[in-house]
Amino acid sequence: MLRNVFTKTLWDARRSLPAWAIGLAAVSTMYAAFYPSVRKSGNAMLANYPQALREAFNLQDIASPAGYLSSSVFGVLVPLLTVLFAVAAGTRAIAGEEEAGTLDLLLAHPVSRTRVVVQRFAAIAVCLAVLAGAVLLALLAVSGPAELDIPLGNLAAMVTHLALLGLCFAAFALALGAATGRRALVIAASAVVGVVAYLGDTFAPQVEGLEWLREVSPFHYYSGGEPLKHGLQLADAGILLAVSLLLVASGTLAFNRRDIGV
Repeated sequence: MLRNVFTKTLWDARRSLPAWAIGLAAVSTMYAAFYPSVRKSGNAMLANYPQALREAFNLQDIASPAGYLSSSVFGVLVPLLTVLFAVAAGTRAIAGEEEAGTLDLLLAHPVSRTRVVVQRFAAIAVCLAVLAGAVLLALLAVSGPAELDIPLGNLAAMVTHLALLGLCFAAFALALGAATGRRALVIAASAVVGVVAYLGDTFAPQVEGLEWLREVSPFHYYSGGEPLKHGLQLADAGILLAVSLLLVASGTLAFNRRDIGV
């Protein structure tokens, strides 16, 4: 198994991944179950909220199933947890193991650095797909009792965008870790980028002169095209995937050129 970095990475996640999947599924179910109580009075309840606040948190149409899930399940907590998992996995992939002193043991085997990065990234992608699948199954299970009339294709599109959002942040953490080998730096930088990206998508458009921040925020390409209403947004999904691959490629290049700390 040590020769196959991909399966080893998945094996190492055998305990944490189910816990994350169950947690995300539980959070999704909890929020979705409240829809019947929000449906009748949701829009009226928010009528007195400032328009800028409603736009920032995507609260314009919480009375519809798609609008409610966009602002509740897929608005803050579920994407935040997904990004946290992704950053943790990306940080651990290279920088974490290097600081723990196990990366040099892995590289002592007949495996190239490029292969290590690519297979670690592929394993993280599989983990994110599992988390997205858990959210999808949870929403399908509760959609009947919660009266969530949303096509399966649109739900699948939304969780695909969710997985790609996580993949983008995982790629950033992995690439920075591969380039520097410094776990603390990766965590700090990922936190800053995450906060700026979220604010860039939510509050920056309300400030004159900062509207452009939305266009460079991964969160914009995650939910800006409203996959729950319009299905998979190929351009947005393609941008998230392309950025992820570019980050991994740059991280791999830097990883191949530097010395590994012992």
